[in-house]
Amino acid sequence: MKNKNSSKLFEEAKQYIPGGVNSPVRAFKSVGGNPRFIKRAKGAYLTDEDNNKYIDMIGSWGPMILGHAFGPIENEVRKAVKSSFSFGAPTKKEVSMAKLICDLVPSVEMVRMVNSGTEATMSAIRLARAYTGKDKIIKFEGCYHGHGDAFLISAGSGAMSMGHPDSPGVTQATANDTLTVPYNNTEALSQMIKKNKGKIAGLIIEPVVGNMGCVLPNPGYLEFIREICTKEGIILIFDEVMTGFRLALGGAQERFNITPDLTTMGKIIGGGMPVGAYGGKREIMEMVSPSGPMYQAGTLSGNPIAMSAGLEMLKHLKKHTDIYKDLDNAGLELASGIRKSLAELELDYSVNQLGSMYSLFFAKEKVVDYDTAKTCDTKSFGKYFNKMLERGIYLAPSQFESLFVSTKIDSKLIKKVLKANHDSLKELKANK
Repeated sequence: MKNKNSSKLFEEAKQYIPGGVNSPVRAFKSVGGNPRFIKRAKGAYLTDEDNNKYIDMIGSWGPMILGHAFGPIENEVRKAVKSSFSFGAPTKKEVSMAKLICDLVPSVEMVRMVNSGTEATMSAIRLARAYTGKDKIIKFEGCYHGHGDAFLISAGSGAMSMGHPDSPGVTQATANDTLTVPYNNTEALSQMIKKNKGKIAGLIIEPVVGNMGCVLPNPGYLEFIREICTKEGIILIFDEVMTGFRLALGGAQERFNITPDLTTMGKIIGGGMPVGAYGGKREIMEMVSPSGPMYQAGTLSGNPIAMSAGLEMLKHLKKHTDIYKDLDNAGLELASGIRKSLAELELDYSVNQLGSMYSLFFAKEKVVDYDTAKTCDTKSFGKYFNKMLERGIYLAPSQFESLFVSTKIDSKLIKKVLKANHDSLKELKANK
């Protein structure tokens, strides 16, 4: 594939944008080579500045569940643009969006719109602290909740230690209020809560992890978390920025039948536009200004263009719930096909999949948490990624990101993806 124009743009971008990109994973640093600069997308395909065409398996990191440039959403955006781009004042569409989210998401009785998933998660933990009057929060190793200071914390020397800043610019004081435990480990969580009894405001978790690759909760794990949070008076926050409206119409909480106290959302509710939201029990949400004392604001929150796109997206999903069965089948077909290739090629890698989320892990043991994810052979993944790219398949440029299926990835395209996967793995094995 030609890469002249993308390479030239990348060199130019590095002169004006840190690292040449506006979000780190886009730089291809973990897989090698230069990023492809995309100029358009339609349905299941991306086209780059060198006119290479790719089957897109990330869908803008999740929101393009109906494929790119979905006609009804595009039409609603075009209509909305005619009435101006932003008002900085309330609109009817914000009310419609809030009502629809409350109708669809089991735990949400009230909701506040924001502009990104990061804003949503930052606001949710502030709200948990405001409501409980406590300072500490619990997060899980390998779960990513945006780039807020409180989330850029690792576990340090072990699950029972205080957090340590994972990025320069995050203070130790902030880290001290963030407690980290391994995902899928009930004992570590119990001990952390016991050690900090009466001090924990909230616990935030990706019910299905998307940011160390797709990692599923063990059977009974989410139920255990719900029970212990209720017992200890801890606000349970489900980060459904990725899973919301993707794993089911009501998100992971509907799929697992677990009701959190607060839920953060993003991605799909914007139909591809920058949107986030947080919502939950009425008594908690009424702490948010101007109803209550916890301040959070945003000039572009509830932006009319984003609301138009998101409303059409959610209305379509509500009307066509059979989409979720199709997505589940597509995800299962992909995962089964990849496992078949691994068996035929005698490669001891593994696949995690739930619904339209999946990951191929270059690891010998099943990935169930951050420690097992870190055993992945990232060099081999990087080679695999580039082999797939050359075969016209656009994967996440990191071993530690989930892939996402859209409704435009039909059986015909799945066969193409699986053939490219088999050929890439075969070539990778031959060159070892």
